[in-house]
Amino acid sequence: MAQPNQIMYSFKELATLMVKDQGLHDGYWGLSVRFGISATNAGASDSDLRPTALVPIVEIGLQKFEEVNNLSVDAAEVNASAKPATNSKRAK
Repeated sequence: MAQPNQIMYSFKELATLMVKDQGLHDGYWGLSVRFGISATNAGASDSDLRPTALVPIVEIGLQKFEEVNNLSVDAAEVNASAKPATNSKRAK
């Protein structure tokens, strides 16, 4: 079987991975993307230039959301904190 050369994630999958990575256990967290912008003249040749905008993705992160939507997850659901161990023996 051939190895894949691309692995894609949904917004929710990325948010889940990032919430777990940051150890967040409560609140609604979702993707945040910061774009840069610059301009240049580009074209098929030096005699066929057109003003062109370049919009690179500068950073991808998490931001707190007010509710769950297609970009966000509930940290309490996707990264539930471990419950403390209970001692089944009664103290004497």
